[in-house]
Amino acid sequence: MTSPYLDHHLALLQHLRSILLALGEAEQVPDETHALFLERYDELLAELPDDTENNLYLGQDLLSQIFHRYPQIAHLIPRDLLWFFGGDCLHFMPDEEIQLYQQLDERRFAAIENDEEFDWAAEKQLLAMPTDGSRH
Repeated sequence: MTSPYLDHHLALLQHLRSILLALGEAEQVPDETHALFLERYDELLAELPDDTENNLYLGQDLLSQIFHRYPQIAHLIPRDLLWFFGGDCLHFMPDEEIQLYQQLDERRFAAIENDEEFDWAAEKQLLAMPTDGSRH
């Protein structure tokens, strides 16, 4: 069973998969190893909804590999995925960004405790707004 939170991250994983697929189609990566990597990635997509906890390590491993195997797309990896999988993925995030995601999780858990709806994207946008009153 999925939740809006998990669905959000599954959608991001699907988007990242389309980027990885485009890399292969553009022949920017060795075909054989890329195909095997995509197979493992597809395993994650298939298994994550049913067994999220036991697939977090696989997600960490795959995202870390993307940084090393495909540095040309590192800037396209959604930051939400790094936080979602945690562990080694956090090494790719600066401290300020980690603090933002910690606040987001605190708000999410508070909303869950109070049986309230939580819109991850909207809350993230609110937290990212400047607090010094300056506007552009």
